[in-house]
Amino acid sequence: MSDKLTLKRELSLTHVVTMGLSWMSPMIFFTSFGVLHEGSGGMLLAAYVLAFIAILFTALSYGQMARAFPVSGSAYTYTTKSMNPFIGFMVGWAILLDYLFSCIIAVLMFGINLHAQFTSVPASVWIVLCTLVVMIINIIGIKTSANVSKIFVLMQILFIAGFCALLVYRAFQGGITAGWNPLAVQEGVSFSTILAGASLVCFSFLGFDSITTMTEETKQPKKTIPRAILIIVLMAGLMYFVTAFLIQQMYPSFTSSNIDSAGFELMQVIGGPLLASIFTFVIIFSVLAQGMSSMTTVTRLMFVMGRTSLLPRMFASIHPKYRTPTFNIILMSIISLSAIFISLETAIKFVNFGALTAFLFVNLSVISHYIIREKQRSPKDLFVRLVCPLIGAGFVFYLIMLLDLSSLLLGAGWLVAGLIYYVIKKVKPATVNMAKVDEAV
Repeated sequence: MSDKLTLKRELSLTHVVTMGLSWMSPMIFFTSFGVLHEGSGGMLLAAYVLAFIAILFTALSYGQMARAFPVSGSAYTYTTKSMNPFIGFMVGWAILLDYLFSCIIAVLMFGINLHAQFTSVPASVWIVLCTLVVMIINIIGIKTSANVSKIFVLMQILFIAGFCALLVYRAFQGGITAGWNPLAVQEGVSFSTILAGASLVCFSFLGFDSITTMTEETKQPKKTIPRAILIIVLMAGLMYFVTAFLIQQMYPSFTSSNIDSAGFELMQVIGGPLLASIFTFVIIFSVLAQGMSSMTTVTRLMFVMGRTSLLPRMFASIHPKYRTPTFNIILMSIISLSAIFISLETAIKFVNFGALTAFLFVNLSVISHYIIREKQRSPKDLFVRLVCPLIGAGFVFYLIMLLDLSSLLLGAGWLVAGLIYYVIKKVKPATVNMAKVDEAV
């Protein structure tokens, strides 16, 4: 393998949107339904609306930075180039936490849902099987992964549309039990609980940011990446709002016996064994798609961090035939097997801390790059590149503060580990090799 090889630039807008939606996995609404429903006190729609507002401003900031630095690396590259290498490393380390655990969550949900359907087969067997399939497809190439993901994403959208159509049909038959006020607060649920739920619900929108790690494999990235980000966030918001509204209005008192498999239990309540079986079938492929896209994202981030000497050089190696970071893919596949021992709730907490930290600094990077460094201060620039990022940063910071203590402690521990690693390697700003990134830009 040679680190002088380059990634293939062959992804179109459709490919990129597909990979983003695959990473996000629209079916995540159901696979994490129990955790999110409980965390928001049953007020899922309100939590989704608040999370969407925060995410939308942040998505616009990602689009601005993708135009400025059309290279892979996502939040790591943006903060490194607009602020300084040390901040960039810490943000990259934080987003690495998000991407690492996203892979783990994908195979974990695969195991949970398959075990719920086929109880005689241990979840660990399904986890190992999913990991092997994801690893092989990712090694073969990103376009193969994107084309396979396109089919799986379409399956998810069709299932969600059919599920919503079924609930609408029943609503007209008199199924509405909670009235038609979509944002009415349920008795005993405080607004702070809804806000705390919004900090968890942000997990459902993660994925739009992941496509920025594929910039060097995307055609016309300055145009394609910002457009894809907006499309992904708007499509996800529409699907989540409609689904959350219908469930909340028709099944406001739904409870589950197992928080991890609440989505499966919801399907049994609404449509019996037939709907539950169809749900499991779609979940199999949606989680595979999420696993493939998550693997692509984290391995490309590792590739960039290896290329800039923040990780060992082996992370920057590319397979001479497949032109993929095979070492990173194999390593992440091994790490993904930790899903056998980790709970879904713990994994989501890790992901949310890493993602929200990256979101905060991407918003600040827009201000640092365009307003401070480039001095672009026209009325339009001040609104788009100062006011909007400040609103996004404010929302995200507030959501970080709403994370529970265990999430903050886990995240802080990860950052401390990153700081220790940085010091041990003695990676100083003057020695960080950004030449490769500058050359790519």
